[in-house]
Amino acid sequence: MVLLPPRLQKLVDKEEEVEEREARIRLVVLSRSSRFFSVFLQLRSRRPTAGGARGDHCCRIGNGKPRLSSVSRDGSAPCSPPPPASPSPPLPPQALPSPRHPPPVPPSPPLSALTSPPRQGRLSFAGAMVDVSKWPLFCLLSTEELSMVRQACVFGTSANEAIYVTHDREVFVFGLNCSSCLGTGDSLSTIVPKKLDFLQGKKIVSLSYGSGPHIILATEDGQIFAWGHNGYSQLGNGTTNQGLSPVLVTANLQNKKVKEVSCGSHHSMALTHDGEVFAWGYNNCGQVGSGSTANQPYPRKVTSCLQGKTAVGITCGQTSSMALVDNGEVYGWGYNGNGQLGIGNNGNQLTPCRLATLQGLCIQQVVSGYGHCLALTDEGLLYAWGANTYGQLGTGNKSNNLSPVQIMADKERIVEVAACHSTHTSAAKNQSGQVYMWGQCRGQAIVLPHLTHFTNTDDVFACFATPSVMWRLMSIGEKENEKASSAHSKPDDFLTVSEALKKEFDSPETSDLKFSVDGKCIHVHKAVLKIRCEHFRSMFRSQWTEDHQDVIEIDQFSYPVYRSFLQFLYTDTVDLPPEDAIGLLDLATSYCENRLKRLCQQIIKRGITVENAFTLLSAAIRYDAEDLEEFCFRFCVNHLTQVTQTGAFWQVDGAMLKEFISRASRCGAFKN
Repeated sequence: MVLLPPRLQKLVDKEEEVEEREARIRLVVLSRSSRFFSVFLQLRSRRPTAGGARGDHCCRIGNGKPRLSSVSRDGSAPCSPPPPASPSPPLPPQALPSPRHPPPVPPSPPLSALTSPPRQGRLSFAGAMVDVSKWPLFCLLSTEELSMVRQACVFGTSANEAIYVTHDREVFVFGLNCSSCLGTGDSLSTIVPKKLDFLQGKKIVSLSYGSGPHIILATEDGQIFAWGHNGYSQLGNGTTNQGLSPVLVTANLQNKKVKEVSCGSHHSMALTHDGEVFAWGYNNCGQVGSGSTANQPYPRKVTSCLQGKTAVGITCGQTSSMALVDNGEVYGWGYNGNGQLGIGNNGNQLTPCRLATLQGLCIQQVVSGYGHCLALTDEGLLYAWGANTYGQLGTGNKSNNLSPVQIMADKERIVEVAACHSTHTSAAKNQSGQVYMWGQCRGQAIVLPHLTHFTNTDDVFACFATPSVMWRLMSIGEKENEKASSAHSKPDDFLTVSEALKKEFDSPETSDLKFSVDGKCIHVHKAVLKIRCEHFRSMFRSQWTEDHQDVIEIDQFSYPVYRSFLQFLYTDTVDLPPEDAIGLLDLATSYCENRLKRLCQQIIKRGITVENAFTLLSAAIRYDAEDLEEFCFRFCVNHLTQVTQTGAFWQVDGAMLKEFISRASRCGAFKN
């Protein structure tokens, strides 16, 4: 390494800064120009400083094909009336069928949906506090049985069937058993849960149901199983014989790994890890996307406009289908009598058709109601279209909309939307955790989003939807189990273990240790820290000096960050704005707290904006959070023009800038 005299080094550094600034200006002006490569070559030829290339500590931007990694796929699908014994002609465009049969439950996506709260907003993230006993059917279970529920789905014409998975991965069903939809091998109803031995030990990642009803589920290893009503080959086994018990669906899916499923009234869809969409079953309105109206007895790949595109989400309406691709575009096909395809007319579509009205927006989540759809952008904007007889579009009137219209524009940033193809109900959750509902709510037509006291969208469907089905496969954590199992049995002054721990956090009366951060004290209990965290388990050993201290000084992290970390050890929750979550991500990485690291990434994803996107991308690289890095990178590419005009973009170091430009170029971000 050559060491230059201080004055000369100063001049060199100044020249470097001037060159870098000029290069940034050229990038902003030419960000979507075919002249991009000349700019990039000039950046590549920039001289390194005497100490080496600048910012080489964070020049990695990841490998592999860029793709939208955190798209919230929400499988809600509307339902149609049960078809007659023989296929009927397509429904007339002006008619909105009545929901006689309740529908499918869409797959439950990880909550890692790309949604961003305003910078001043706060987001509490730990999983929704859902009480399954709010669904009347689950009142049949004992306290012990409720405590074992890990995943659950309520479905059926009158919400009279249920399936649930225990912590031991045992699958149980109970209820009315219409069309043998319980999969027990017979058509007998039962109020006593029966175990489906065929699915023993399999981890279910996605589940949906139709109006017959029929059930389709996907497992962690990419297999799909089906049973129940099969009058239109919606089970994908090539017959129309009723499925009495779960059967593996393999036709045309060999060597394919399915990650998501969705059911319409009597058709089914599957999304593979490679981004391919398959559909089969009832096709009277083109909902299978084959280009005809002939029923499809086996899974068939949906091509046409989806050919060569990577789908990241699917959802079904009663007799319509929607797909979300990795660049944020939305495609729809099938029945369109109420404008539920959002293409500006009410004509049925036999093949996928892009929603042109959403051009320029990056959609992250799409859900389908009985005859309407909701779409959420990566900036938390909400759009609605389709049937509006009950005000389910939230526009303030009952007029159908053939194209997407923005709603809730005056509300806080939306982070999740919900709808179900057996109901006319809609729900949304904002970045502060407030839940809104509108549409048909216990017989009333609510034409504008109404603020509820709920903390999750699932409760809207339990308490107000008709029928009171679940709009997705619901995952329930330990807290929810405790709440569900003890809600009807504990006296008012009784606290569960988790409730007691939460209450004693930062309590001077019972603590035996204090952390001093930024001059402020946090009161904790050594035993709790040792049980919950390997870092503290190692610290509180005789060879560590901290083991003999009553007050431990912390200077590596800020007070809000360290307090949030300690509170997480007591509550399993994180309550921080995205900016502080970056610091908590650093702590989680240092302490090897992987679950906390994932929660931080999810908070940051929901807090991403044009202004902070580059800062968050830099942090993701620095803390080796690959999923978050991919997410932030894709957001920057989708909003390239605005991002290049922010202060954060101008402050990033040259090495990272070059890597970003190179990778964005490979993604085609600079093509005219």
